[in-house]
Amino acid sequence: MIYPTRRAIYLLLLGAPLALALGLVRPELWVIAPAWIGLLLFGLLVDAMLGANPRRLALDATMPHQVGVGDPFDLRLVAKGPTVPRRAEIALALDERLAPGGRLAGEMRRASDAEALVRTLPLVASRRGRALVEALWVRWAGPLGLVWKQRRFALDRAISVVPSLRSVTEEGSRLFQRNSWFGLRQQQLRGEGTEYEALAEYQPGMDRRAIDWNASARHIKLLAKEYRVERDNRVVLAIDAGRTMAEPVGGMPRVDRAVSAALLLAYAGLKLGDRISFFSFAAKPQALTPAYMHIQDFPALQRAASLIDYAPVESNFTLALSTLSAGLNRRSLIILFTEFTDATSADLMIRAAGRLVRKHRLLFVVIRDDELEEVERGRPESASDVTRANVAAAMLRDRQLVIARLQRLGADVIEVPSDAMGAAVVEAYLGIKRGGSL
Repeated sequence: MIYPTRRAIYLLLLGAPLALALGLVRPELWVIAPAWIGLLLFGLLVDAMLGANPRRLALDATMPHQVGVGDPFDLRLVAKGPTVPRRAEIALALDERLAPGGRLAGEMRRASDAEALVRTLPLVASRRGRALVEALWVRWAGPLGLVWKQRRFALDRAISVVPSLRSVTEEGSRLFQRNSWFGLRQQQLRGEGTEYEALAEYQPGMDRRAIDWNASARHIKLLAKEYRVERDNRVVLAIDAGRTMAEPVGGMPRVDRAVSAALLLAYAGLKLGDRISFFSFAAKPQALTPAYMHIQDFPALQRAASLIDYAPVESNFTLALSTLSAGLNRRSLIILFTEFTDATSADLMIRAAGRLVRKHRLLFVVIRDDELEEVERGRPESASDVTRANVAAAMLRDRQLVIARLQRLGADVIEVPSDAMGAAVVEAYLGIKRGGSL
């Protein structure tokens, strides 16, 4: 596509009144007006013929087929041809998951070592799903600056945005190094937990409460009991996918942060020999996976996590937790990723949790609302700031009231920062296993 630039239009508009005025003063010079138009048309023709030809331009777009939500990646564009301009403007139409508004604009510059226009766009996927990169428009001005030369490239490439595994690969190895005693070999599990393992000669540094005085008297030396950490526990990772969890915090929906933290926890649990399953719900229960216990089953948990969708409805905790309780035939650790804003809307959740905690160990995981705390602590400058601060303080009080009511029921509650959610959840899980309270 070739069309005039703003410069050509301004020259045409500038020449028209001058030619009209000259024709009024000297009527015999009326030919200047068509001559000016003809000169501009000739300039447009010459400018279109000179320089790079859009039809001979070829585009090579390099992008990953799959990315994790919240993980940065690069979209590399390379336009090649017999001749290319020094720079060109670009406009990219793509999914709103990759760019606000579904459009990116910028420019490409000619590489110094090749006859090609090159641009690398850093992108971040904000939501899970199928993100389509539709088309790219490239345009540049001719040597005279009178015409735009434009080419549209239909890309029609899809990028699958799945739960992020960056925390699993990075945080997982770091957490296992920090908790190296918590390994898979049996001799590494001795000395911790609650299940009796064997008697061993007492060594300095061992817990004195573990000394078996009767056995020590019989053998005339100090003997202490060794314990092993509980294994083969049932752990259910329950994720609330309702309206509140679909809201973003720190640039990413809460449910996506919960899914990433749950995958990290699932990886740790499979490493430690526990049975891990996923459960999601919104207005009604969505899925309850089988209990997996081998690290080779982690891809199945990842696929199940990728199917957890965003729901614009309120969560039904009564139906969800009742369904979950009916599907569990043994005492389990239920880790519930959710969010609550006020005591009134959380009342049904507290009642359902009270019935569930009688048989199972229940751990609530909520994301700390740093923006709300900042508004509450901020110095007010106007009457509206005072109102916002009072509302924020009331919401934080209701939040702490809900947490206190859950803790009185016997449930555990951790409130974690959004950027450290995975590590905090795994630490809580390891602490429960160390205590042997499952």
